[in-house]
Amino acid sequence: MSLAKVVVVIPARYGSTRLPGKPLALIGGKPMIQRVFERARLAQRVNQVIVATDDERIVKAVEAFGGEVRLTRSDHRTGTERVAEVAAHVEGDVFVNVQGDEPLLDPAAVDTAVTSLLEEPPASIATVATPIKTPADIMDPNVVKTVLDFEGNAIYFSRAPIPWVRDTGSKVLARHLKHLGLYVFDREALLEYPTLPPGELERIEQLEQLRWLENGWKIRVAEVEHDAVSVDVPEDVARVEKLLQK
Repeated sequence: MSLAKVVVVIPARYGSTRLPGKPLALIGGKPMIQRVFERARLAQRVNQVIVATDDERIVKAVEAFGGEVRLTRSDHRTGTERVAEVAAHVEGDVFVNVQGDEPLLDPAAVDTAVTSLLEEPPASIATVATPIKTPADIMDPNVVKTVLDFEGNAIYFSRAPIPWVRDTGSKVLARHLKHLGLYVFDREALLEYPTLPPGELERIEQLEQLRWLENGWKIRVAEVEHDAVSVDVPEDVARVEKLLQK
């Protein structure tokens, strides 16, 4: 599948409890969804980029900057379900779920995840993680951690500090990985996702990727150096603008 058609889908809901209308928040004079779209388009392995939304205001904003957009149902429980709706009507071999609140998306991370999925033996699902460099992030429930098996597949994702260092009296070198919310799927796996029953772990941790693990699927995890910077609250807008200036 070296010539696989790769489609990026950016799910973008208008409703957000902490930052209403988040995809349209202006960052350096551009709507955030435009910045995410433009960054995704820079990935070398990507053939097409589509915004998937449930709101006409976002449709108009994307059309205004010349982007491709699809209006999807409003009853999706997760962003992946919204991506799957688009995949059911769009030709493609590989679909990438890019979070709509990461205006500093690293295009190389997208390429790394796609390459990881397609390398031999090919996987059905791939994602990316980066080593945690700030100790406080290990205990932060907003920073999702993951642990891997010997083959680079996720054993678990959690908001808790995993692995937990039990013996603090001795020098134990524990490596913590931050999971970045970027997923790559082969078409068949993605279309099956909405049919999978949500599990108890997904409900408790509020992490949609746990649905795959609870239903017996494997998720390949590739490591990247770039850390994601998401916009969740109004204060994050100013933080991202400062990073853009650098």
